[in-house]
Amino acid sequence: MFRKVVSLVLIAFVFSVAGARLIYASSKEEKETRFAEKVKAGISKLGTGADARIEVKLWDKTKLKGYVSEADADSFVVVDEKTNTISRVTYAQVKQVKGNNHSTAVEIAIGVALILLPIVVVILLISQS
Repeated sequence: MFRKVVSLVLIAFVFSVAGARLIYASSKEEKETRFAEKVKAGISKLGTGADARIEVKLWDKTKLKGYVSEADADSFVVVDEKTNTISRVTYAQVKQVKGNNHSTAVEIAIGVALILLPIVVVILLISQS
């Protein structure tokens, strides 16, 4: 009985290690495609408009800063407010992306306020007693 359990565990271990090597053996193009899909998902989550602030570093070491004015299936547009420069960027060109949406910051501020408000009320009630 013990031999069967040990042999099953060893077989499962061998298959899991072999499967892990198959996952890591993906090609460079597949990795780039997956990264481009992640960038696309992040841009769509960020949204468009003047509140969708973004900083983009491209593979050719170009840096763009501004807001996302539009996003479609294979590219997005970054508008630099200082120079009014419009740059169309494909998702495959992106090396790194940093973005924030002011509406997300407002949601966080409201959440913090809702947590702190009862605490402040309790402190005020205790101090008046």
